[in-house]
Amino acid sequence: MDWKLSLAGLLIGLLVGMTGMGGGSLMTPLLVLVFGFKPTVAIGTDILHGAIFKSFGAVQHRRLGNVNLRLALWMLLGSAPLSLVGVMVATWLKHHYGDGFEAVAKEILGVALVLCGLGFLAKAFLRSRPRGGSWRMSVRDKRIAFVTGLAGGFVVGLTSVGSGTFFGLVMMLVFPLSAAAVVGTDIFHAAALLWVAGAGHIVAGNVDLGATGWLLIGSIPGVLLGGHFTVHLPDRVLRVALATTLTLAGVKLVDFPGADMVLLAGVAAALAGALLALSVRLGRRARPLPVADAVPSSEP
Repeated sequence: MDWKLSLAGLLIGLLVGMTGMGGGSLMTPLLVLVFGFKPTVAIGTDILHGAIFKSFGAVQHRRLGNVNLRLALWMLLGSAPLSLVGVMVATWLKHHYGDGFEAVAKEILGVALVLCGLGFLAKAFLRSRPRGGSWRMSVRDKRIAFVTGLAGGFVVGLTSVGSGTFFGLVMMLVFPLSAAAVVGTDIFHAAALLWVAGAGHIVAGNVDLGATGWLLIGSIPGVLLGGHFTVHLPDRVLRVALATTLTLAGVKLVDFPGADMVLLAGVAAALAGALLALSVRLGRRARPLPVADAVPSSEP
C-alpha cells in the first residue's frame, strides 16, 4: 500500500505541476475509494500533503515569473480565515454526529466533486484572457478576488476540494491573465491557503502523517517535473478527461439510486469520445498531401 500511495502522489504531482488542476479534487476521492480512508481523515491528510508539495511548485512558478503575487494575496485575505471556519464546521459535525458524520461527509465530498467536475468542463472550453502590457488591479478586481477567497476558502477547509478548480476558473473568467499566469498564481495561492487549513486539520486530529509522508515521496518530484517540462498534451482533452473523472468520482461517493448506471454510461461515453478523438487524429495523419504540396519528381 505504501508504494501505491507514492505512485498516486507522483501522478497527482505531475497533473498539478502541468495544469494547476487535480490536487485535492483527485487525491481525496482516491484516498477514500481506493485506499479506504475515512472521508474526514482523507480530507485532512490531503490538505496537509497539498500544502507541502504545492509549496515546491509555487517556488518554481515564482522563479519562472508565472505568479501574480498581488492577486494571490488578495484571494488569500479571504480564503485563509474562511478555510479555518470550514475546518471548524467539519470538526463540529464530526464530534456532534460521531461516526454517522462520515457518511454525510462522503456525500458532501461527492457533491463538491460533481460541481468541480462541471467547473473543469467549463474550463475546458474557455481560454484565459491575456492583456498586452502590465495589468494593475482595480478596486473592483480586489473585491472580486477577496469574495472569491471567502467562498473558495470555506469549501476547501470543509472538503479539501476546489483549490485548483474554483480559483482557477474565476481567474480564467475574470482576470486578464495568460494560461501560465493562471496556473502559477493558482498553485502559489493554493499552497499558502492549504498551509492554513492543514494546520487546522492537524489540531483537529484529521491527518494521517504516515500516509502524508508516502504521498510526498511521489508528489514532490512529480510537481517539479510537471512545472519544468512542457508536455505536449492537448489541453482541452486533458481538461475534459479530468472533468469526467471528477464527476464520476463524485457520483460514486454520493451513491444515489441509479448511480451505477450513470457510472457505466459515463465510462462508455468517455471511451467512445477517446476512440473518436483517436480516429480523427489518425485520419488526419493518414490524409495524403495535396498535389501542389507533393515533393516534385527528380525525373526529367
